[in-house]
Amino acid sequence: MRNNEERFGAPPQFQEPTPPQVLQQQGISLDFILPTDIVALPSKGKFYPPSHPLHGKDSIELKQMTAKEEDILTSRSLIKKGIVLDKLIESIIVDKRIDPLSLTVEDRSAIIVSARIAAYGPEYSTSVTCPSCEKKVKYTFNLFEKLPKEDEEPQVAAEVDQSGLFCIVPPFSKWKIVCKAVNGYDEKTLVKINEVKKKSSNDSLFLDQLKAMVVSIEGVTEKSLIEKAISSLPAGDTRFLRKEYLKVVPPVDMKQTFVCSNCEHEADMEVPLSADFFWFK
Repeated sequence: MRNNEERFGAPPQFQEPTPPQVLQQQGISLDFILPTDIVALPSKGKFYPPSHPLHGKDSIELKQMTAKEEDILTSRSLIKKGIVLDKLIESIIVDKRIDPLSLTVEDRSAIIVSARIAAYGPEYSTSVTCPSCEKKVKYTFNLFEKLPKEDEEPQVAAEVDQSGLFCIVPPFSKWKIVCKAVNGYDEKTLVKINEVKKKSSNDSLFLDQLKAMVVSIEGVTEKSLIEKAISSLPAGDTRFLRKEYLKVVPPVDMKQTFVCSNCEHEADMEVPLSADFFWFK
């Protein structure tokens, strides 16, 4: 032992960690006040009932991402279950009364984009396939352009009541069809339906979306009767329903101008929300 000490020196003497109360007495604190952001909601709070914390609210407070949220995003278990984004939204929302799945699809998209910008900045570089030359090229999108603005108002075609519902009367059937904004729960149900049915038909997907947004037809609320009625609607009515719905509940526009570095082809392209969306490169 003595020879070892002579060759390598005396073993290091480790000090006991300083207790937190002593650090506080010395004026030293390791507490960090995490900054928060106020994010504008595309819904303006119009589609939430009075019992919902976001009823009538045009914005939501989010805390910035930390290592905790990065752990959530890399959790294989959460990714496999398909709930990784739900857990992320739940973690960064300051008001814990808010159920992330109760949020409209559009509000959820705005929250996800805002969280990514706050964590890694507005520039999102990813590989995309050019629709013209079909080459994979690296392209940088500016996510800041996709955030909803506080002064933006939806192109309202139907009046939204205090419960967050609105009525659409299509031209052929002239039925009074009461609708709601599709939320996270509805989105999960649609995903499950598509997995079970292994659908490839856009028409089938479109019908399922209609069924998710319709609350009642001519006062009838029985789900099986509503689904039967929607399936028998004239094509002109279903198109009208979808068109009017998008006026009342406008989606978050994720399209940007893409210019291919290989062939210089220019086109509007949907910002791809791929696996590297939350990783700065």
